[in-house]
Amino acid sequence: MNEHAPQNDIDDFFSTDRVAGREQAVELSAGSYRENLIALDDPMLADVRGMDYEQFAADRYAAPFLRELLEYWKGLYDEPFVGITTDGRPREGLYALPEHPELDPRPSDAALALLDLLTPQQRVKLCYPIDADEWRGWSNPEFVFFRIGLRLEEQSDEVVRAALAVVEASLSPAGYERVAEAMALNGFLGELVDLPTIMNDRSYWFALYGTPSPDEPWGWQLFGHHVALNFVSVGGRHVIAPVFLGAEPALSDDERPPLFDAREQLAIALAESLDDEQRGVAVVYSSVLDQAMPEGRLHPADERHVAGAFRDNRVVPYEGISAAALSDDQWSSLRAIAEDFLLLLVEPQRQITVAEFEAHRDETFFSWYGATDGTQPFYFRIHSPVLLAELDHHAGVWLNNRLPARFHVHTTLRMPNGNDYGRALRDAWKIAHD
Repeated sequence: MNEHAPQNDIDDFFSTDRVAGREQAVELSAGSYRENLIALDDPMLADVRGMDYEQFAADRYAAPFLRELLEYWKGLYDEPFVGITTDGRPREGLYALPEHPELDPRPSDAALALLDLLTPQQRVKLCYPIDADEWRGWSNPEFVFFRIGLRLEEQSDEVVRAALAVVEASLSPAGYERVAEAMALNGFLGELVDLPTIMNDRSYWFALYGTPSPDEPWGWQLFGHHVALNFVSVGGRHVIAPVFLGAEPALSDDERPPLFDAREQLAIALAESLDDEQRGVAVVYSSVLDQAMPEGRLHPADERHVAGAFRDNRVVPYEGISAAALSDDQWSSLRAIAEDFLLLLVEPQRQITVAEFEAHRDETFFSWYGATDGTQPFYFRIHSPVLLAELDHHAGVWLNNRLPARFHVHTTLRMPNGNDYGRALRDAWKIAHD
């Protein structure tokens, strides 16, 4: 077990190494994530052991960097919602309600069953109007910022099962399995560092928005460490965005592949298939810590991903190679990666959303940071008018790797131009029913 390297360049959890440009490449270690475990008696762990999530949050708030980050996040939260755009001006007419919807009562039935279990006080905490600002208060760290809905670890087993039944009824079987695995990996991390009261498989907030119905707009939100989902059902359409899924480590010791292994292998295969001309356009930076990155491109908490918590209005220009410059086989590979990001959606909702993505092939871009052969940590982004999806390898927080590694991964999914939280479709519903 390695000794925990001092990481107090920014604060006890974040070092400047994760945002410092390097001339040399960031190479992958051939060893296990276990080589990066922090000694259990290290003050970073020992000083917070036994704290509950509120005590830990109060302790973390003492760090100047975190106070500045939360102040910045609050400023972003207070902005009127616009949506992620390429130039600050959202495009209209990109998302449409179906003329002949296939209504699915399972999510709303599960939500009503949950409500039947709750006391009046629990319902008050759980339920928000469909247009509540609280939609935008989700975050993915282990410390608490906004407290929205019910904290699962404070609820009875019966209530937890009913809340997760809403999630399961709303997602595809494979999608729910992925979410459940990410939550379980958070519990595994809590066991690794012996901080189960700070990180466990119930360290999550769950909220309902609107009145559950197969047809009328409503939704739910689940968020906490490395898991944040926002689900909206409106007029026969399901939207699952924003999504943040990640893990540190991205695998346990039960011989299962890492959480996003299949997606990473698809992406590496696509990147490797690029010819020299294509690679020259698609590979934006030669390393995840390329010195050529402009000031501000790397963030100590977000690192490279641009669409995480509180980034609802971020202006993200297209970069990389246009899908119009890809062969049909390469486009099929890119579409398969996008489909994996959309795995959470049930059929036929996934098919409908993929069809929207396919309709914008010539406006879709694929960008890559790092070596394309899998020998280095990497970042990639798929970006179109109707989808923004990222995968990024990160430096350690609860493990002591000061540089990005593939066993700490973050992924994001957004519906640009105003359809995060199903907003564009909810606006269309409102117009149609006023």
